[in-house]
Amino acid sequence: MKNRVKTKGSFRTLFSIGLYLGILMILVNVGVWSVNNRAGMLMACFTAFYMLVMGIMVFYNKPVVMNELVSFATEYGQIQRKLLRELELPYVLLDEDGRVMWTNKAFEQLVHKGKGYNKSITSIFPEMTKDKLPGELDDTSLQINYSERDFQVRCRKIPLKDMAKNSDILQFGEDYNGYLIAVYFFEETALRLALRENDDQSLAVALLYLDNYDEALESVEEVRRSLLTALIDRKINKYIASLDGIAKKIEKDKYLIVLRKKSVTALKENRFDILEEVKTVNIGNEMAVTISIGVGLDGLTYSQNYEFARTAIDLALGRGGDQAVVKQADEITYFGGKSQQVEKNTRVKARVKAHALREIIAAKDRVIIMGHRNADIDSFGAAVGIYRIARTLDRKAHIVLNDVSTSLQPLCDIFLGQEDYEEDMIINSEQAMDLAGGGSVLVVVDVNKPSITECPELLKMCKSIVVLDHHRQGTETIENATLSYVEAYASSSCEMVTEILQYISDGIKIKSGEADCLYAGMVIDTNNFMTKTGVRTFEAAAYLRRAGADVTRVRKLFRDDIAEYKAKADSVRQAEVYRGNYAISRCEPGAEVHSPTVVGAQAANELLNIKGIKASFVFTEYQEMIYVSARSIDEVNVQVIMEKLGGGGHMNVAAVQLEGISVDGAIGKLKELLDKMIEEGEI
Repeated sequence: MKNRVKTKGSFRTLFSIGLYLGILMILVNVGVWSVNNRAGMLMACFTAFYMLVMGIMVFYNKPVVMNELVSFATEYGQIQRKLLRELELPYVLLDEDGRVMWTNKAFEQLVHKGKGYNKSITSIFPEMTKDKLPGELDDTSLQINYSERDFQVRCRKIPLKDMAKNSDILQFGEDYNGYLIAVYFFEETALRLALRENDDQSLAVALLYLDNYDEALESVEEVRRSLLTALIDRKINKYIASLDGIAKKIEKDKYLIVLRKKSVTALKENRFDILEEVKTVNIGNEMAVTISIGVGLDGLTYSQNYEFARTAIDLALGRGGDQAVVKQADEITYFGGKSQQVEKNTRVKARVKAHALREIIAAKDRVIIMGHRNADIDSFGAAVGIYRIARTLDRKAHIVLNDVSTSLQPLCDIFLGQEDYEEDMIINSEQAMDLAGGGSVLVVVDVNKPSITECPELLKMCKSIVVLDHHRQGTETIENATLSYVEAYASSSCEMVTEILQYISDGIKIKSGEADCLYAGMVIDTNNFMTKTGVRTFEAAAYLRRAGADVTRVRKLFRDDIAEYKAKADSVRQAEVYRGNYAISRCEPGAEVHSPTVVGAQAANELLNIKGIKASFVFTEYQEMIYVSARSIDEVNVQVIMEKLGGGGHMNVAAVQLEGISVDGAIGKLKELLDKMIEEGEI
């Protein structure tokens, strides 16, 4: 039987419409014939002629039309393939494993490969790994950069099973899930360039403060002070002008700076070298001028950038000054901080904070005092000082202390079981949470990071919070504090509390045991008054001596037992000198040593006595964590090093706690960090 091509659908209707009209005319003719025979005869002749013409046209023209349609379909497929091949948009077809199967000319010109290239797409674009191609998902997209051109790549999954249903030569099983991957490359180089240019031109706001303006002027003859001020002002304005920025002096020691974001990038690349340039201004002044810079950028509005800048400058000053802080919406970056902060000679701030603290405590019924986790002598001594303030103001007071180390036990024994002190003077976290409420004020001492406080839950339970600390502030801080007194220049929290004690109340009486605790905290944090000591440090120590602190009793509190002394000596013995200037060791005390972290800190201090050592690092494994004690004298800022590992502290005394890593792994991590910071000039 001869095969014939048949039409269907709307195309078949088009061919049949003439027949339908003929039938309609026949019916009309019957009606006309019944009315008028002559008219019916005429109508019948016309209908017969119409049907004859339509029949001839269908018989002769239908094969011609069908042949033309078949020819058009064939040519259309060829044209479609040619258009895809010559499409200006790069296009490639991949198999399931990401191997190239077919490419068009635009893709071949892009990657400079021939038509028969059939290797993995990853060999051309390393970013396009198999896990980023469509698998479970039907469509994926990613951004790539190739030959200094930016592309958005869209990948589409094409199942083979649906395409091969009508195939005469292929047959697939029911569970076959094979597919191809069509990949389109949309170039966005011009768009990205425009976006980057627009981003570079966005506004950045900065605040620049002179850290030691008054102190520097005092070290110069009065007739030359205006010259020093003019030279500093010229240095700052000239530097900012070179960055196409504007610097406006808003106070005698404060500047408002407006820059483009591109200029901030240049500042970052130069690691804010203006910090060092300002120090070169010298007309006989004994003290070099240092500055702090806070930069805010990437805010949604100009006012938000200004708020970022204010937060950044507060961080820079809280960390000791002589550094720059760049704050973005989700990131804070630190630069500088290589010099010691100058001690403030005036006690006005301490007096103001003391009066504010007295008002806060007087308005509450109970005072809860909390230090950091694994409390040390400085933390406990400062807590005892606040306890005395609360009792002087006739308020109930409690010190939160969960674990008492062997080094801290002699200090606790001064108060435990004594008639002059309540049994609930020292409580644990659970008891503190039961006592916390609207009538309580929480005083946090020797720490400003909420995550490492003795009981972080108390920060959420108490509405009134006071923070007293001498550590440099980092990104994580205690928020919504009613009173915050953080001074990085102070030697210890005990020094700060001792100064506050003198202004809380006239004739305040400190007991000898309390004075011993405060004095002990100062001795420990200053390493026997050899680190971070200033005039105010010795004045505070003298006040405590007058209050009854005994140097001999305090010295006896610090004596080590033989096991701790041997562990410290062994840590010093096995120290490794890395890159000629950095002492790295590990502390491996036996079970008889109850405070291994204290031993590690003491070993770090001892290592600084070795000639040529700029910084020391001692690693101690304790309670499934790695404790790192970092110490330096004046050449290296160990705080910056520890911050990069997740810790913090002072320029000369810092630490970090690491989880989920071995001692060897932690040492390797530190060495990699030191190498990187040395190469980048940070240390």
